[in-house]
Amino acid sequence: MVLFYIFEIIYERVVLSLKNDIEMVKEELSSEEKFFEKAVVTERFVKKYKNLLIGGGIAIVLALGGNMAYEANKAANIASANDALAQLQKDSTNSAALSKLKTSSPALYELYTYSEAIAKNDAKLLGSLKNSKLPLLGDLASYEQAQRENDATALGEYATRQNAIYKDLAQLQLAITLMDAGKVDQAHEKLATIEQNSPLFKIAHALSHYGVK
Repeated sequence: MVLFYIFEIIYERVVLSLKNDIEMVKEELSSEEKFFEKAVVTERFVKKYKNLLIGGGIAIVLALGGNMAYEANKAANIASANDALAQLQKDSTNSAALSKLKTSSPALYELYTYSEAIAKNDAKLLGSLKNSKLPLLGDLASYEQAQRENDATALGEYATRQNAIYKDLAQLQLAITLMDAGKVDQAHEKLATIEQNSPLFKIAHALSHYGVK
């Protein structure tokens, strides 16, 4: 009887152990199945979108390469422009340096040209900058050329621009030109366009009362 009881206990433990082993095997099989299932899904996805993935990878590589090339080119242009400018400061007649500056930095080239035109009082050179891609520079060049050539028509056209920097100064110069020509009424009209908040208002007011009769 005792022996039977011992066998029964051993049997139960063996059965329990087998059950645990079976559950562990099931879990392992389930994990492997899930792994293989994910692998199959991933493989299908890669096959389906292979060209798109390759294209995307190539696009990223090209974008990174293009950006690096752009930055390298930009740095090279800056160095080249600085070198050309340094040469021009030593010798303003250095045509090779001027051409190098124009190629390396068109904006810096135009600024340099403007400074040279002002220094040399070169109205023709100023005229070449009137259509500059730098709005401020184009505005200044237009005014400087008109006033250096004493061109009343050009000054009048400049003064009609809505955001002209030297609009009031152009009107004042036109008024003086008209006053010298004896066109008093027209001179008064030009002076009247200069508003009280303008730095030139007092001068315009004085000319209107004492200079233009």
